[in-house]
Amino acid sequence: MQTPEASRTVKVAVIPGDGIGTEVMDPTLRILEAIGGKHGLDFVWQHYDWSCEHYTRTGRMMPEDGLDRLAEADQILLGAVGYPGVPDHVSLWGLLIPIRRTFRQYINLRPVKLLRGIESPLRLQQDQSIDFVVIRENNEGEYSEVGGRLYRDTPEEVAVQEAIFTRRGVERAARYALELASTRRRRLASATKSNGIVHTMPFWDQVVHEVAADYPDVEVRDYHIDALAALFVLDPGRFDVVVASNLFGDILTDLGAAIIGSIGIAPSGNLNPEGEHPSMFEPVHGSAPDIAGQGIANPLGQIWAASMMLDHLGHPDAGAEVLAAVEATLDAGVRTPDLGGTATTTEVADAVLEHLATGAITARTAGTGEAAP
Repeated sequence: MQTPEASRTVKVAVIPGDGIGTEVMDPTLRILEAIGGKHGLDFVWQHYDWSCEHYTRTGRMMPEDGLDRLAEADQILLGAVGYPGVPDHVSLWGLLIPIRRTFRQYINLRPVKLLRGIESPLRLQQDQSIDFVVIRENNEGEYSEVGGRLYRDTPEEVAVQEAIFTRRGVERAARYALELASTRRRRLASATKSNGIVHTMPFWDQVVHEVAADYPDVEVRDYHIDALAALFVLDPGRFDVVVASNLFGDILTDLGAAIIGSIGIAPSGNLNPEGEHPSMFEPVHGSAPDIAGQGIANPLGQIWAASMMLDHLGHPDAGAEVLAAVEATLDAGVRTPDLGGTATTTEVADAVLEHLATGAITARTAGTGEAAP
């Protein structure tokens, strides 16, 4: 076991959320404490019960000073958010988007990697693998607040939603993706729809290729979003790094989670690459009220998100060790029902902990694909 000379204290704001979010968070914190002890990280948890349930009691997703409290943390670990009777736009605009924008988490990083021990629902060739990363622009694009509705509930009602693309926003997403591609297999796929969306998408294409001129060793190819989605299914092995706008990236990454076996294992990082503000790490899955309380939720999406947090903290070996323990657990057949197994949430997490305790992983044998901080 590694014995660090000095520990680094990391303050993490913990927001378990709703439903299964509260069930998968505690085992994830246990795993982080175990790996932290091996790599010189002393975690201090700041727990917040902000959620849709909190909204039903208070009328707010988080208190008025919530963002000020989060600003004191080094990182944020978020669970699943959603509760019957609370519209999704309430949770999104009351919690997630304010955090992403206030802390300039303009990169959403989602690895799409077929882990050892899982079979893809796709019929892959014998030597084919799925291992790519989607970089989603996370602060603007189609998810702007510009727009509105006129003449509500009348035959003349009009709804307008404006997509906002800035040169700075596209440039920084493209540059992050190109930097990452230059450390991997040097291929970048850019999602577009410039044949049908006449202003914003040609602008996106133009800016991506202008930034790409600084990376002559990276092959850049544009894909229309509909064709790109089809190729995720037909030929996922061709991809290395994919860069996409807010909406396109959101849709593509759920498809990416499906082709690696289950949305229950997919992680996500909302990054402020400069480190001026905390970044936030969360599983892609929802709060799953239909299985909440049954003890069968898959904790691996939250655990993989924690592995990404370790990467972002500058401890890639620790992140790789956690992910390798996840793969060893899956390879041993310890799986929750969404992956065809019979294990409980606790049994899966305990198996990961056991592999961390007994494994001799010293090299970066598995990665989440984040660029160096």
